[in-house]
Amino acid sequence: MAKILIVGNKGMVGSSIERALKNNSENQIITVSRSELDLRNQSAVNEFIKQKKPDQIYIAAAKVGGIYANSKFPADFIYDNLMIETNLINGAFNNKVRKVLFLGSSCIYPKFCKQPITEETLLTGSLEQSNEAYAIAKIAGIKLCESYNIQYASEYGIDYRSVMPTNLYGEGDNYHPMHSHVIPSLIRKFHEGKINKTESVVVWGSGSPKREFLYVDDMAEACIHVMNCKRDVFESVISTNCSHINVGYGEDITIHELSMLIKEIIGYEGNIIFDTSMPDGTPRKLLDSTKIKSLGWRPKTTLENGIKKTYDYFINS
Repeated sequence: MAKILIVGNKGMVGSSIERALKNNSENQIITVSRSELDLRNQSAVNEFIKQKKPDQIYIAAAKVGGIYANSKFPADFIYDNLMIETNLINGAFNNKVRKVLFLGSSCIYPKFCKQPITEETLLTGSLEQSNEAYAIAKIAGIKLCESYNIQYASEYGIDYRSVMPTNLYGEGDNYHPMHSHVIPSLIRKFHEGKINKTESVVVWGSGSPKREFLYVDDMAEACIHVMNCKRDVFESVISTNCSHINVGYGEDITIHELSMLIKEIIGYEGNIIFDTSMPDGTPRKLLDSTKIKSLGWRPKTTLENGIKKTYDYFINS
């Protein structure tokens, strides 16, 4: 039996990991709410881990948001995320937790880099300005796991791993009109347009950027797959100073094409207006997921089916 702490289980990814892990009755799942534990409080986090004594920790907790939120609140994004990941990773080490999985983000990669993006592209160029603060915090989390492995793995047997998901969507997403990511934002806009019978829906940007999207339950399976992969097998696809693993769907789509797809699924009959005065962000962001696929993981959910499921969750919640 494994005692598994999932931090951030109320979020989209964390809740999906919790659902997946509960399918195994031998797992003892530990969770904690934000009101019960401030992850930015180092001593409180250390004491919590000391008391619970987990065998594994999934770090799915983070302060997240879309282009607007990242641009408006950079100090919050860099500070909160640095504190959360630092306290949890250091707390795990202090309390002899041998296995940790840290969830990063594909925004860690340079704005302009060769596509699809390999793990080795990290730190080879400038970041996208609109989410630079968040990206730097996530890069620090990767390097923190890496540094603990370099310094302590042989002596203490720790094994801290990092996964870099592409853009995620699905059950439990955030549909805030200003702070959400692209798929939940478009679902809300087209749904409200349909209900209110508006003549048009405004989509930020030109529609030309390309993005890759992965259904959250596929991501949860990838996390569990990486966490439980045998050490020698996992280490055969990484290197000491490049130990993170990309997790992507394998195909991308323009925001224009995505908007048309969501419009059709929801049944909105009005027009789409692309507001070119708003930022596009990175022109293209497609991950190279060769490494995780070589470990035996594959996504199961198509974009169309995933959006249909997500819309069902949205209207029923």
